[in-house]
Amino acid sequence: MTPKAVLFDCDGVVVDSEPLAFQILSKDLAAHGLPVSDADMSRLFLGGTIPGLFHTARSLGATLPDGWVDDFYQRLYSKLAQHTPLIPGILQVLDALDAKAIPYAIGSNGSDKKMQITLGQYPGLIARFKGHLYSGQTLGKPKPAPDLYLHAARALGVAPADCVVIEDSPTGARAAKAAGIRCYGYAPHPNPALQAEGAQLFTAMKDLPPLLNL
Repeated sequence: MTPKAVLFDCDGVVVDSEPLAFQILSKDLAAHGLPVSDADMSRLFLGGTIPGLFHTARSLGATLPDGWVDDFYQRLYSKLAQHTPLIPGILQVLDALDAKAIPYAIGSNGSDKKMQITLGQYPGLIARFKGHLYSGQTLGKPKPAPDLYLHAARALGVAPADCVVIEDSPTGARAAKAAGIRCYGYAPHPNPALQAEGAQLFTAMKDLPPLLNL
């Protein structure tokens, strides 16, 4: 069934920002007494917010200072502003949606500023979303709460049951499930945790238009 609207996560689905963020985070955690493997980094922190990450890391023994969140944001934004790649094939997905006049939005746990920094590197990309860029932090209800995706669906004027969500994290897939929205999970590498949350996995963006009957 072709959806009436598509709701995208941002980091890891539209822009490939997560490896850059994890590089900084890995060094910070190790420097503050909590070395974390790549696999555990994704399991613990993928799809979350930076404030939430801060509290999780402290609970696991990291000695992060009180001002770490703001400091991390500054360093992260500086790094992302240098160059944040797009996920390969995402522009072709948007082209396919535009050809069918299907509206779309972003629902991200990242901040509004972060989306402006990453998406803004690509001329015309932000404009394609027609103002429908929504942050769970700004809303005060980040994923896995369903509110962000419900808000995005409402803003597009489409019932949740007629939308689909495109996610790459179990946290986001839980939000979609709680909102009653079908979820497709972008998983270029095996991601059983994402599948366990009910997402239908696909490995490349070129495969998404056929999945959506575009």
